[in-house]
Amino acid sequence: MPIEKLDAFKQSGDYIQSLDRGLQVIQAFTQKNQSLTVSNVAKITGLSRPTARRILLTLEHLGFAESTNGFFSLTARTLTLGHAYLSSNNIWSIAHPFMRDFVNKTGESCSVSILDGTDILYVARVSSKRIMSINIDVGTRLPAYATSMGHVLLAYLPEEKLENYFASNEFTKFTNNTIQHKVQLLEVLKEVRKNNWGGVDQQLEEGLRSIAVPIRNLHGEVIAAVNCSVHAGRISKDVLRDEFLPLLQETSEKISQAMATTNNA
Repeated sequence: MPIEKLDAFKQSGDYIQSLDRGLQVIQAFTQKNQSLTVSNVAKITGLSRPTARRILLTLEHLGFAESTNGFFSLTARTLTLGHAYLSSNNIWSIAHPFMRDFVNKTGESCSVSILDGTDILYVARVSSKRIMSINIDVGTRLPAYATSMGHVLLAYLPEEKLENYFASNEFTKFTNNTIQHKVQLLEVLKEVRKNNWGGVDQQLEEGLRSIAVPIRNLHGEVIAAVNCSVHAGRISKDVLRDEFLPLLQETSEKISQAMATTNNA
């Protein structure tokens, strides 16, 4: 939601401040910040220390957090929040068989993500048996501008939402190939819309390249993206494009058709 609309909504009678703050506290915990003190949470969220403390204690009482020696961490119960989303949208059960088929044919991992703020959020994943240095699972967040799925999801955003993305995003250099400017990214997104697929070569991490294609709903709107990630030293860009891309496009079409059929039933 655009900042202006969000600010206006906060002034309405429908806005629940305590829920907003509680979600801010939950989101303060990340892979890098798995254990936080009250002061840590207050600093990350901008909330007062007493407010952060009350929310953390409430989460602990409800079983969503636990504490040891003044450090709080989330419990496995928070997974139920994400499971509610996955269950309601049925993405995992619909996409999984097609993703598994792709992995069996290629021997490479396959993932589905959506756009959440300036990040992509993984909502389904079938991993290959190959070991990669980057740890990815359902719930993982990665910067959209440095990922193939991010390029696909950004490419089909309405102009207003894309401008909101650029207003909120900060470009961080991960490798020498990382996109670092708005103009450069806009050119890439133009190519993605033209070709109906996107790819990155070692933009997020050295040795990691991937391709992605959109997943569409019944009305043809892009609602998610599916990708294939490979090690650059093992799979060339030509093989990724010429051999894996057609299989990934077929996978995307099957997922899109299955989701349309399910939602229209």
